[in-house]
Amino acid sequence: MANKPLILITNDDGINAPGLRKLISIVKDLGEIVVIASDKSMSGMAHAVTIQTPIRVRLEKEEDNYKEYLTTGTPVDNVKLGKHKLCGRLPDLILSGINHGSNASINIIYSGTMGAVLEGVIDGVPGIGFSLMDFSNDADFSHVDDSVRNIVTKVLHDGLPSGVCLNVNFPINNGVPLKGIKVCKQANARWVEEFEERKDPHGRVYYWLAGRFEDGDGRENTDEKALAENYVSIVPSHTDFTAHEHLDKLNFS
Repeated sequence: MANKPLILITNDDGINAPGLRKLISIVKDLGEIVVIASDKSMSGMAHAVTIQTPIRVRLEKEEDNYKEYLTTGTPVDNVKLGKHKLCGRLPDLILSGINHGSNASINIIYSGTMGAVLEGVIDGVPGIGFSLMDFSNDADFSHVDDSVRNIVTKVLHDGLPSGVCLNVNFPINNGVPLKGIKVCKQANARWVEEFEERKDPHGRVYYWLAGRFEDGDGRENTDEKALAENYVSIVPSHTDFTAHEHLDKLNFS
């Protein structure tokens, strides 16, 4: 028991999401596993925390080297609960996902999947967020096993640089074998938002967020380019938003 790494697993699609179940099945034998996941979808929660209402927690399952908790919290809440209450000690690794939908490029700032692993980085816990470019609930994860296993095993063995987590994205399963793994930079892509205006049965106006994704980044070695070429993309990420290259260029004195 003492030699087993403690792995905290969470997600933002909820405790019953097939992607979470897939991730658990791939890594369950690699350590002492504590799953802490929400009772409903928390997609788009980014780094949100619950401060206005209590967070409810229920132990759903307990076996040798395995516990599973259901909560009413966000993905970041779940990591905080794990770090400070439910795991008994600081985890050795945080895994999040496998998300139903891409978290490449600008999606990282909206992502509850990545919010969870970035929360771990704050306390020096390495983390990996896994996402698949398929939003459907019945998404096909059958092509991710080897890559997930290899990435997790390598991070458990070698660790990650201080303050760094990994944003890992998989192409949709198109029946063609993956070409491999590329360590990439984040593409300069964005969502172009549109709001659909509708009326409820009482004639009151409400809005539904829609839009389209645009990648105008022509650079080589971006995550979006790698995914388009059927590679798994890995972007090393951290919590420091400082534009270091501009520190000496801005002067307000």
